[in-house]
Amino acid sequence: MRASDYLEHAWSNLWKKKLRTFLTTSGVVIGIGALVCMFAFGQGIQQNIRDQFEAMDLLNYINVSPRHGGAPTPADGDPDAQPRHTAPPPVSDPNQEVTVLDDAFIDEVLQIDGVEAAFPEMRFPAQVRLGDKEQFTLVQVVSSKGCGSGLIQLRAGAPYTSDEPNEVILSDTLLRRLGNTKSETAVGTEVEIRTITLDFSVASLMRMAFSRGDQRLPISDRRYSFKVVGVVERMGFGGALPIRSDVFIPPGAADRMRKLVLTGVSDLFQPAEKLAGYSTVTIRVASPAQVATVKAKLEERGLRTFALMDQLAEMRMGFVIMDMFLLAVGMIGITVASLGIVNTMVMSILERYREIGIMKAVGATDGDVQKIFLFESGMIGLLGGVFGLLLAKVVSFVINEVVNGFASGEGVPFIQYFSFPWWLCAGAVAFSILVSLIAGIYPTRRAARVDPVVALRHD
Repeated sequence: MRASDYLEHAWSNLWKKKLRTFLTTSGVVIGIGALVCMFAFGQGIQQNIRDQFEAMDLLNYINVSPRHGGAPTPADGDPDAQPRHTAPPPVSDPNQEVTVLDDAFIDEVLQIDGVEAAFPEMRFPAQVRLGDKEQFTLVQVVSSKGCGSGLIQLRAGAPYTSDEPNEVILSDTLLRRLGNTKSETAVGTEVEIRTITLDFSVASLMRMAFSRGDQRLPISDRRYSFKVVGVVERMGFGGALPIRSDVFIPPGAADRMRKLVLTGVSDLFQPAEKLAGYSTVTIRVASPAQVATVKAKLEERGLRTFALMDQLAEMRMGFVIMDMFLLAVGMIGITVASLGIVNTMVMSILERYREIGIMKAVGATDGDVQKIFLFESGMIGLLGGVFGLLLAKVVSFVINEVVNGFASGEGVPFIQYFSFPWWLCAGAVAFSILVSLIAGIYPTRRAARVDPVVALRHD
């Protein structure tokens, strides 16, 4: 018999028992639909995370900071003692000179193949006043080149074109806190930035020395006027690295300001060579594939590096665990559907006992009989896989529309929570056929063992 003959015979037998075939196939449809729907949800979450990272270019950045003190020192001066660090740093020479992250270092980094830009991490605390409202925030220094590189997505206005003028870019989040809900109206207005400095004048030191009741730190403030030239839309995760603030000013204006450049209290405990340069420099590479190469070159200089690419292995492992959990839950439905296929095929054998005997009597081999029933079970799997995939897409569409309908009322943008890659669609149909064939192995072997003499005597 040809394959087309087996298919025709199998379809004819299934069509004779429409209700039974429908109920059995429905079990496969529901099982495959549930499994595909859960996998599509997991893929949708992963796709949204990847799209978010790619939209902000988070995977293209390397954070660089100086490594102080060289290699970890053994405990209690014992040369055989193990270091307390869980993983030794790349720097093996404790006497290696500490690299200062300054403008000269940035110029050198820009010469490394694959590096597109380098931005110093320079932020300082300040009070920003607009009209009669004032807010505390961190002001970040961003060069005009970095401002115009696309890292800052402006909602209104334009980036400053040089590093010298007293111009500022504010986030729409800060503007709302300052009472301005329209970004366009803020462009061109004047804001006041008030900084703090440590005042070590004779008067302040005398006051601390002889005043018993006033033990405040000798802090003074300075006020500067800036013109708003742009409004930025603050992105998720605080914005694309290294953009993580609500206020951005050019380096020239920052140099003219008296300020306390401390990005954290820990800066007070850092050695002098670190405070001589930038605390952190963020480097942008052309593509994530070049991150490892650039990191290796930086670590050879004794620098501490961090990139989100380092965390991808852990993220992928988390995704794999989630997929395995969804697979385990979905396999419950597939197992139930498989039992339905076994039951259908066994009942079909019992009903066609005499027919099997006639086929064997006229020359059909055990293999021919097995193929007939395998084609029937495989056809159930094919129908279940195709319609299960359609069911999963319909259900996911309804869930996606309902969830986004509720979320839109809260101002949340539309999100595609389900993703159906081609391999998932093709794999669902193939998996359904495979499960059906496995479920049909026992019935087909039972049909092949039928004795034709006994079967012909069967009523």
